[in-house]
Amino acid sequence: MQNASATPQPPAPPDGLTVEPIPAFEDNYLWLIHDGRDAVVVDPGDAAPVEATLGRLGLTLRAVLVTHSHADHIGGIGALLARRDIPVYGPAREPVPHRSHAVGDGSWVSLRAPALELAVLDVPGHTVGHVAYYGQNRLFCGDTLFACGCGRIDQPAAVMYASLMRLAALPPETLVYCTHEYTATNIRFALSIDPHNSALLERQERVTAMRAAGLPTLPSTIGEERSTNPFLRCEIDVLNNCSDSASMVKLDSSAILFAKLRKTKDSFR
Repeated sequence: MQNASATPQPPAPPDGLTVEPIPAFEDNYLWLIHDGRDAVVVDPGDAAPVEATLGRLGLTLRAVLVTHSHADHIGGIGALLARRDIPVYGPAREPVPHRSHAVGDGSWVSLRAPALELAVLDVPGHTVGHVAYYGQNRLFCGDTLFACGCGRIDQPAAVMYASLMRLAALPPETLVYCTHEYTATNIRFALSIDPHNSALLERQERVTAMRAAGLPTLPSTIGEERSTNPFLRCEIDVLNNCSDSASMVKLDSSAILFAKLRKTKDSFR
């Protein structure tokens, strides 16, 4: 096993911005994007750790971005705004408290401080109006795409699959900032259906070392997800064969295989 201190990390985009993970609840990450002075927070489910991080780093919060309306993503907005008059960007098709800017596909978030230009992508599936924010080589995807996994779905499986395929089409070097530390469990599930994937086996070794050292496993990259995440690989014949080996019936579309995999993952322990 590699020494955790030698674990390679994705390179930071050369724009002077830092993305700080703020742990919250049991396994959430609230993402703080900053330039050393001004900051934006993504999906602030809890205000207290955000305030603590802003104080520790001496940052001024300038905006809030929301991907969807689940409580662990919006619960801290009110407390953050009690002390500030700042914009809140959130999906137009979901109830987001204190939202000042309703966004959807084709919208942009443009800020001067920190200097940020993010396109809004509609990625429904986990919820009806879920959005992601993409730009400057970074993707903030909420609970749609996870490291080696994807979110639970409350829409038809084909809707979620289309959203995942949209994200998978982004450049492979895109840094993926999802919002839960599910990576180790997701890898165990992936190996249960794709046990001979060398990239997946290497990822398990690396993630095990990172978690043993208390390190976040994020961000990943779109390229890494394409090679190891079973929910982005439903067109791969070996995945189809492994996932359906008991019945030996080949599924006739990637979307159907995705639905089967997601249902299987729901009961995986």
